[in-house]
Amino acid sequence: MLPLFLLLAATGAAQTIVLNTGTLYDGKGKVLKNQQIVIEGGKIRSVGPGKLAPTYDLRGLTVLPGWIDTHVHLSWHFDANNRLETGGATSKEKPETTVLYTAGNAWSTLQGGFTTVQSLGAPVDADVRDLINRGALPGPRVLTSLGQLNERTGDAEALRKGVQGYKERGADVIKLFATKSIRDGGGQTMTDEQLAAACGEAKKLGLRTVVHAHAAGGAQAAAKAGCTAVEHGSLLDSATLDLLRERGVYFDPNFLVLHNYLDNKPNFAGIGNYNEAGFKSMQEALEPLNAVVQNARKRKVKMVFGTDAVAGAHGRNAEEFIYRVRDAKLPAMEVLTSANSVAAESLGLGDQIGTIAPGFAADLIAIEGDPLKDITAVRRVVFVMKDGKVYKNVAR
Repeated sequence: MLPLFLLLAATGAAQTIVLNTGTLYDGKGKVLKNQQIVIEGGKIRSVGPGKLAPTYDLRGLTVLPGWIDTHVHLSWHFDANNRLETGGATSKEKPETTVLYTAGNAWSTLQGGFTTVQSLGAPVDADVRDLINRGALPGPRVLTSLGQLNERTGDAEALRKGVQGYKERGADVIKLFATKSIRDGGGQTMTDEQLAAACGEAKKLGLRTVVHAHAAGGAQAAAKAGCTAVEHGSLLDSATLDLLRERGVYFDPNFLVLHNYLDNKPNFAGIGNYNEAGFKSMQEALEPLNAVVQNARKRKVKMVFGTDAVAGAHGRNAEEFIYRVRDAKLPAMEVLTSANSVAAESLGLGDQIGTIAPGFAADLIAIEGDPLKDITAVRRVVFVMKDGKVYKNVAR
């Protein structure tokens, strides 16, 4: 007998599915009550009052669009010795082992309520992405950069060729490192000219660019170069945030990654710059990041939801909601929306995912509790549907 997820993948798209909901968040900030969602062919056909017999009764739960995490690293995991393994070019691990860990991380992420992720990224992502798209593996919709470019890639021409190479290999997005890690101070590394070349070439080829940038120099250069999004930004000042707003650049602050490193210190300690000074820098970055995020909201910068989920964080992506609401004092609905319609828009998929409305993909989740009253409700995902197929249903 076929496993449940394969059986559903083979039959779900042909069915008409009806969901009864009591409380529904539409992904754009609206709260709707007592709606029926009708799904056909993996897409939402209608949302409104109805009396059809329900396939799934989700009343008593909070229903939302499947969440979107715009920054993960699916291949990062802890190996058999419980130590960091990234699955990159220097890995000593068997490729098939890396693939299995990556597929497992994708499954855990889907079970946590995330139906779309952007993995920034490793070559193995392409295989996992394509197998998920074909229905051979269960997992979230995956967009990937397949790797990264940085100041060591070379001059402007070398960077343009690097972008072209990723495009040819099937990358969905280009990842750039414009600054050092926060563990090394976060200073600018790529020159303004390098960033202009890389972002310009990506735009020419129809690719988005997301830029690792902790400090103002790298972030400002990325914005002036026309890049799509700035990641981290723990040291950004008001002038830089204003520039991001003026240029329409998305800002993706990441709290979970810092907490995850600190919570799993023994698994990382002693590897590269994961040393005592590095852990101290990450701990000290948390409070300034709270202030940066509050300032970004005040200045109306478009903030998206990303976690930079690495080893130890996959499946726990929703903790980012809690850090942003509890520590950065952001309104819960704004944070939820940042993981739905705003994140979808940043991926160029704003007319396809991230919203519960006719014509959108049937990516739907249900959680126990009301996250507007208690943000920790995001930990209690009991129902997950992606493209009209149910991958989790433990609703009580």
